[in-house]
Amino acid sequence: MVDHDVLSATREAYDDVASTYAELFRDSLRDRPLERAMLGVFAEVVGEGGQVADLGCGPGYVTAHLGELGLSAFGVDASRAMVELARQAYPGLRFDLGSMAALDITDSALGGVLSRWSIIHTPPREIPAILAEFNRVLAPGGHLLIGFSASESASHPTQVFDHTVAPAYRWWPDHLAAMLRETGLAEVARVVREPEPTDRRQFREIQLLARKASGLCGGE
Repeated sequence: MVDHDVLSATREAYDDVASTYAELFRDSLRDRPLERAMLGVFAEVVGEGGQVADLGCGPGYVTAHLGELGLSAFGVDASRAMVELARQAYPGLRFDLGSMAALDITDSALGGVLSRWSIIHTPPREIPAILAEFNRVLAPGGHLLIGFSASESASHPTQVFDHTVAPAYRWWPDHLAAMLRETGLAEVARVVREPEPTDRRQFREIQLLARKASGLCGGE
């Protein structure tokens, strides 16, 4: 069950900082070659013209990048201010107001789902339902690319950390990968980025690429 108080508080917090956030991070992919590479891999496995949802799209710059990679991408965010900024910046793209817990997307409609640090404000007890929703909207054989910050060790499957905007959580990668498997999404690849001295937060960043079973005999 979704904690609506947490969702509302997070939405309001991002509404308040939307313009600052958009200005601060609009060029962030420029200095993140590993992330750009993973987005390229994601685009390739989804396929040219594949329908992709960028969930927690913020001001839309990553949604636009997916479009530049040849995908038919649209964004979804719980923050009305973020969605409005995205629509202003990229009028040719679609941006919807919505919650990851209850997506207004037909079953099996998508070739790909991008969740780029969008689960970090979700309380741990709600994560399995969110992942199940990702699985629901993916077509058989579709791919999920999910990014998050890593907890310190396997003995800490989740950890709270001090995020500037709203309460947030880090995850042990194997723990999250196991939850993906339970949902029906099998890990395909994993990229670990170690923190650099200039990083504000000294956390490892994880990107997991997972695939929904095709439904064919043998599961592939």
